[in-house]
Amino acid sequence: MFHPSTFEYLAPTEMQKGHMASARTAADTYAKSLEALVPDGPDKTYLLRRLREVAMWVNVAITRNPDGSPRA
Repeated sequence: MFHPSTFEYLAPTEMQKGHMASARTAADTYAKSLEALVPDGPDKTYLLRRLREVAMWVNVAITRNPDGSPRA
């Protein structure tokens, strides 16, 4: 089901590190906008937690192919 390297650490290449940094900046900008626009409450907490989760999955997507194998 999973690629054998799914649960191993996969060091990103320098180019991938740059892509990750750009994605983090975009997520941070979006989070700050949501923080300012959305009223406090459980829905806001939920959406900010999901944004954090998505931001982490971006790193996975940058470093892996669709089949789960490491991107060269």
